[in-house]
This record gives sequence, structure tokens and C-alpha cells, in this order.
Amino acid sequence: MNKLPLIEKGLHSNLRFRNRGSSDGFLPFASFIFVVILVFFVLGLRLFQLTIVKGNYYQRLAEENRIREIVIEPQRGKIVDRNGAVLAQNTPANPDQAGIRFFSKRAYTEPETIAPFVGYRQLADQRDLNADLCLNKLQTGDKVGKKGVEKVYDCALRGRVGKKLIELDAHGKYIKTLSVAPPIDGKTTQVSLDLNLQKKANELLKDKKGAIVAIKPKTGEILAFYSAPAFNPQDFENNNQAKLQEYLTSKDQPLFNRATEGVYPPGSIFKLFLATGGLEDKTIQEDTQFVDEGTIKAGSLSFGNWYFLQYGKTEGSLNIVKAIRRSTDTFFYQLGAKMGPERMKYWADRFGLGKKADLDMEQAEGTLPSPYWKEETLKEQWYLGDTYNMSIGQGYALVTPLQIAQATAAFANNGKMCKLSLLKNEKRGCTDLHVSQKTLDLVREGMKEACSTGGTGWPFFDYNYKVDPTASNSATISVQTACKTGTAEDADKTKNAHAWITVFAPFENPEIVVTVLVEHGGQGSDVAGPIAKEILKTYFEQKH
Repeated sequence: MNKLPLIEKGLHSNLRFRNRGSSDGFLPFASFIFVVILVFFVLGLRLFQLTIVKGNYYQRLAEENRIREIVIEPQRGKIVDRNGAVLAQNTPANPDQAGIRFFSKRAYTEPETIAPFVGYRQLADQRDLNADLCLNKLQTGDKVGKKGVEKVYDCALRGRVGKKLIELDAHGKYIKTLSVAPPIDGKTTQVSLDLNLQKKANELLKDKKGAIVAIKPKTGEILAFYSAPAFNPQDFENNNQAKLQEYLTSKDQPLFNRATEGVYPPGSIFKLFLATGGLEDKTIQEDTQFVDEGTIKAGSLSFGNWYFLQYGKTEGSLNIVKAIRRSTDTFFYQLGAKMGPERMKYWADRFGLGKKADLDMEQAEGTLPSPYWKEETLKEQWYLGDTYNMSIGQGYALVTPLQIAQATAAFANNGKMCKLSLLKNEKRGCTDLHVSQKTLDLVREGMKEACSTGGTGWPFFDYNYKVDPTASNSATISVQTACKTGTAEDADKTKNAHAWITVFAPFENPEIVVTVLVEHGGQGSDVAGPIAKEILKTYFEQKH
């Protein structure tokens, strides 16, 4: 009776019973399903983007991985001399490390001999790439002509690249060639240079500083073009950094082309242009006489004639022809004073002195002074002594060997000065200087006598050459030459004068002009004269 009723226990019990319809287990399951659906949605969206939106793009990338384009370098054109001798050509091509582009090296014949004329190549820098005007554009890693013929005719020598499409497997191994567009090789360029004359020039200027220029007066073709000391263009081709640094730092400046970039007082060669101007301006006549007394005064200063200064002798009374033959300073002092500096400058300018020649090579202009030039440049007054100095090619006058050679050619070519050419048989035209035949005849006669007995060009007094230089009993042929020597004092009085000679031959029908400049060489007749004689000997002997 003391036990509680069953119904009462149930009311006070802590037991709880779950309803099977409760939502407590649904949330984790729903979250899992949502994540799965989201993942499939994102994957599907990405698949849509890859296949539909960017399908073409990725297909192209796949093709590019499978198909590779190889650039085929053309052979750079050969450079040959006027007789067909090879001066520069390319060696067989080899692929670079990446196998993408084929490169080959330039090989030079007699590299130091031809360097001043042919020039060299180097890797193109950004300026080269930006300024490239050729149809076949430079690419990064290409080499480009930097000087000489290699630079002037770079577009023609360069050729046009070819391309090859090849198929590769997934491992990058070659399967097959799909197509080939062959390269177009560069053009063979035949230059005007005579390798034999160039070799002789190199031989004659060994251990000297100077330049030799030889041209055909009737066409302007350059036959020899040498500057000493020279460099080796193969060092640039091979990127020999040690040698390149040596060239850049050497006090001898082998990269400095003395034929076109070197400027020197012309010395007595200037008298040719003064004589022409004096005759054309009617300042003097054929029979005008000036007396050489050994010296002439300009205020307190005394200006002497070379003959008096060296031997203590005077020439007496002489006309223009004898003055050229003997290179009499006092005659030209007096002529220069009568003409004045402006007319002297005018006639020198007419023959191309003091300005760049129409030739695509690095050149210096030089200087033709005048009273205005001196006042503007040096802030000084022009004096009579300046006129005397200018009349014999001293003082402030500066010219290049190339300018002297071209100007001399006008006397050899009957008063016509031809544009210079680097190519064989290229005629670029000639300019008539409008100098009277009488004046030309008088100046030419003076030059002829300068190379004859009694003149200043003694190495040519009895000039002849062998028909067959290899035969001991070969017949000899005499050649009449015409010349003008020059000995030009340097601004540095402690150094020897510069030695000049300019000559053309044969006198009646000139075929060649040779100009020689030996820097600090001494007397023009003693130093430059024998060099010019050997150049002419080589030229005439090889004709037979």
C-alpha cells in the first residue's frame, strides 16, 4: 500500500523519448550535398571557360608547343676586290645553343691589310635596331656592319632570313618538317679596291703612322685605302674583349682612320690650289716673276724659303711653273699676300678641301681659315703672317689625305673632280671645276717638272718599271709622273714634320693618283716619295 501508483512514477521520471520526425540530422547532410554541387559547378564553369571561351587560345598554345619556327640565317654576301679576290666571306653556319637561329662567322682575308677599307661587324645595339632602314630588319642578337664597306653596304650584304616550321612530339623531339621558306643570301659586293696595292700599302707603312689613298682620276674609284696602324676585324667578329680593349686604349689609335678622320696641315701641296686661283683670278700671269731673296718680312717676323733655310741659297727670279717645280715658299708668300686669305680659301674650297667628301665613311672636315674664322674661333685678329702661313699650307689649314687625293685627281682629269666610289666600275659623276685649260696646263707642267730633274720630287726623276718583274732581263718602261711634295710642320715643334706627296701617272693619260701622308715622318720627298713610287711600281707591273 506504501508503493506509489505507477502513473505517479511516470510523471516524476527524467526519461525522454525522441520523435523520429525531428530535423537534427538533416543539416550536415545538406551541407555536404551543397559543397558537392558547388564543386561540380565551379569545375563545369572552368571547363566551359577552357573549352568554349578560351578553347582557340589553348589550342594555339598546344600547336605552338608542337610546332616550332626556326629562323635560318642567310649567308652574308662576300666582299671581293676589283680582280675577284675574296676579302670577306662567311664560314659554314651552325645552330646556337637554343637551336632556334643559325649563326655563322665572318672570315677576313689579310684582315689587318683590308681593315681600314672593309671595316668590321659587331652585335647590333639598341640604336642600331631603332635606326635600321633595311628591308630585312635586324633582330636582337644580330651582327651589323659598323665601319667601312661592311657598314656602307650592310643592307645588301645582309640578305633576308628564311624560316622552317617543324613538328615536335610531347618530349620536344623532331618529328617532321612542315614547311621551309629558304633564306635569300646577301649579295656579293665587288669593291674598287685592289688587294695587291692594299697589301703593298700595308707593307710600306709598317711601324709608321700615316695613310695611303690611291684612286682612278677618271672615275673616282678607290684603288688603295690604308691607314696605319690598323686593327684586325676578326677580333670584333670573334668578340675578343682583350683585343678590343687594347684597341680602345692604345695611344696609337688603330681604330682611328687617318685617311679620312686624320687632319693635317697640307704643307706645300696647298700651293697647287693657290697657283690655280692666282692664275684664274688674274692676280698673276704665266710670265709673272717674283724674286726669291731667301726670306720675307711680316712686321718683326721673318718667313724663309726652305731652300735658304736648309742650304743658304736663293732661287732668284722665277715664274709660276718654276715656283711649283722648286716649291719656292717666298714666291707663294707674295702671291698669297696679293690674293688675300678669302680668295685662297675660296679656291681651296672649290677643290673640296676643308669639307667632307661625298663618301659614306666616317670623315673629318678639316679647316680652311679666314679672318672671320679666326676672330670667331680664337677671338684674335688676322695678321699678314697668317696669310703667309696659309699660302704654304701651314698655320690653321687642316685637310685629310682623302681630300688631297680627290683634289689632285682634278688636275689629272683635266679639271673635272669625280665623286669617290667604293665599288668597281661605279661612275658617280664628275664636277667640272671650270678652270681654264691654260691654267691647268701651267699647273700640270709645274707638277711634271717637280717630278723631273731639278724638282723637289727626286724619287721620280728617273721612274720606270719592269714589264716582267720576275725576269732579271725584263724590259723596262719609263713613266712620266707629275707630283707635288709637302713637308708640314706640326703644332708641336718638338716633333718631326708630316711628310706628304701626291702624284699622278702617266702624265699624258693619267690612270692613277697616289697620295701619301706619313705622320711626323719628316721631309715629304725623302719619306713619302719613295712610298708613292713603290705603290706606282706595283700598279704598273701587275698590268703586264
